Amino acid sequence: MAPTLVLAWGNPGRGDDALGPLFADAIDALALRGVECLCEFQLQIEHTVDLRGRARVLFVDAARDDALAGDAPFAVTALVAARDASFTSHSMSPAMLLQVYRDTEATAPPACWLLAIRGHAWALGEPPSAAALHHLRLALDWARDWLCAA
Repeated sequence: MAPTLVLAWGNPGRGDDALGPLFADAIDALALRGVECLCEFQLQIEHTVDLRGRARVLFVDAARDDALAGDAPFAVTALVAARDASFTSHSMSPAMLLQVYRDTEATAPPACWLLAIRGHAWALGEPPSAAALHHLRLALDWARDWLCAA
């Protein structure tokens, strides 16, 4: 088991929502030692099992314009376990996933961060926008350094 997990999610068939899966594919293609990628349509309670034995986890998702400050192409924030209203049988936030891990494993989750990549277009059946693909390239540049720093 790799000490670092990249856990990305999104829908490749909904424009810029594909940023998470595209990110995971690009990192996976680098075959970085000690890094494993997992890509899903959405986070679910079962992903708590994927956190076991990890030293750190990078959650990756597309973010709407209003979710990021200014015109930043992406943002990285440390995550903490927290209860929120996202807990359903079909999806949950990274913070809630960490809380479920804490509750079920009776221990703190690994160190976790969220990489939110700015997207602009979300239409079903559309490809990712040129702007979002540019933001993805910038996020990948940052991530290569971060992933190799451990």
